[in-house]
Order: sequence, then structure tokens, then C-alpha cells
Amino acid sequence: MRVALAQISSYLGDLKRNIEKHREIIESAISKKADIIVFPELSLTGYLLQDLVQEVAINRENFKILDEIKSLSKEISIVAGYVEEKEKGIYYNSASFFHKGEILHTHRKLYLPTFGMFDEKKFFTEGKELKAFETPFGKTGLLICRDFMHISTSYLYYLQNVDFIIAISASPARGATEADHFYVSENWELMGKFVSRFFSTFTIYVGKVGFEDGLGFVGGSFVYDPTGNLLFLAPYLEEVIEFVELDPREVGRARAKGHFRQEELDEIIFLEMERIVKRIENKS
Repeated sequence: MRVALAQISSYLGDLKRNIEKHREIIESAISKKADIIVFPELSLTGYLLQDLVQEVAINRENFKILDEIKSLSKEISIVAGYVEEKEKGIYYNSASFFHKGEILHTHRKLYLPTFGMFDEKKFFTEGKELKAFETPFGKTGLLICRDFMHISTSYLYYLQNVDFIIAISASPARGATEADHFYVSENWELMGKFVSRFFSTFTIYVGKVGFEDGLGFVGGSFVYDPTGNLLFLAPYLEEVIEFVELDPREVGRARAKGHFRQEELDEIIFLEMERIVKRIENKS
């Protein structure tokens, strides 16, 4: 299985130019025999949209704008991010898995940061579910940026026995260190290693780069194998298209060694979660 990591910048608020850029990159990945290509958060629209959200939203009326991406997915699976208007006036920060000319699955971002430089919750609605889905490569779960920083999301995918967690992000370049590293990137990498090792999954993370309204994005895309070994780490701040070879059979081997999933007490976990939720509801 050959994965292409498209660590790119986007044209803020310009769907047509972004689709053209995606097309060129996807066609190049196809020529290099990639099986799947993953783009960053809101790759088709840009991130710092604010009042542009309504203008770039993809809805029932302009859905055909995705036809080129869908057509390319007949030759390669594609993960890309965009603004989705599922119902009139209701906008989601979404990511779709395109495969065989169709949208196989769409994830709508759950955790919308609204603090400091972030104001997503002013413009977007939170997603309502976290469903794994089947792909030719194995069972997969999608996450968008801050979703991945909450261990609960990866744990819920773990309970659904995913083989791959694909997380896409538009993370600002903050907290530069003397070692040419970034504090924010250390968080992503630490979470990737933990999730892969203890949940026995491949973790594929693709971050955005470039600048929008003076804000820089860090990149730092990576892949961890199901034992928590780092297979690839992209350079920070640079636009790159990188390829990583994966063997999906490693998931089964890792689970046979670790035994974590076999030991999981699903019924007890579900009952305790239900009890905790009821207690919270009774207090409110």
C-alpha cells in the first residue's frame, strides 16, 4: 500500500484554483503508483475563511464542483477537506474519503476551537458522530485537527477496530524551539505515537503549510506504524508531496503481540460510560 502525503498550502477562498492544484498533485501521485493520497484540513478552501465560509461552501446546488475529484478517485483513493453545507445555513468543517468515483465517507469535525486565534465555532457547526468505515486497505477512521488532540476520539475508533486513523490538520506554527522543532508539532507526534502503539493502528497525519493573513502553518506530516514506530516525518513549514509504503498486515501482527484489544472489556466500558452520561444529565 503506497500512501501519498500532500503537505500543501491552499489558495484562501478560491475553490477553483484549489481543485486545479489538487488535480495536478493527484495526477502526479497516480503516475507514481500511489494507492491513496491525503490532503490537509480544508485543503479545497483554505483555513482562515471566516466570512468566506458561505461563499466556498459545497452544497446540493454546486456539488458538481467535486466531480473532478470524484473522477480522479477512480484511480486513487483521496482524502480532502472542505466546507460542507449539509442543510441550508448549516456549515461543517468536513473531510471526505473519495473512492471509485464516489464519496465513501464524510467526517464532520467535532471539536471546533474558539479561543486565541481560533474562531471556528462562530462559523461552523459541530459534527454529531464518529463512525469508522471499510476501505480496500482496512477499516478506517477520519479525524480533523483538534479531534485528534482528544484521546476519546481515537479510543472510540479503537473500539470499532480500525486499522488506520487518518488525521488532517491546519495547525499554526507555534512554540519554536532551539532544535528547529515546534511545541505544537511535539503534541501531534506524541499523540500519533501513543495512539499507534497502544491502539495498534497506523496513524497517518497530514498538516497544512503556507501562510494565510499572516498566520503560518507548521506541516510536520507523519506516519506511525501499529507498534508506534515513526515511519516518516515531513519537514516543517515546507510544501512537499511524500510517499510512504505500508503493509496493512502489520496491524494484525501488532495486535497479536500487544493483546491490548483482546483484553479490552467493552461491555464494562460501555456500561460505565452510560452511567457517567446519565449522572451528568441528572445534574444538569
